[in-house]
Amino acid sequence: MGQSNLFHPGSKAPNNGVYVEVGENGDPVVNPKSAHLHRGDRFPETTNDARHWRRKRKP
Repeated sequence: MGQSNLFHPGSKAPNNGVYVEVGENGDPVVNPKSAHLHRGDRFPETTNDARHWRRKRKP
């Protein structure tokens, strides 16, 4: 089974990396909040209750 792509505020980060805020269906957000987290750190609150966190893709 694969790993989940969307994470809720307060849950633990599965891997080190930069995570960005996305919309409720995984849609992009204008001026998204981002956070650099280490494995086991908790996700911060989002600016809107309907948003989630997703790991930022490498260019």
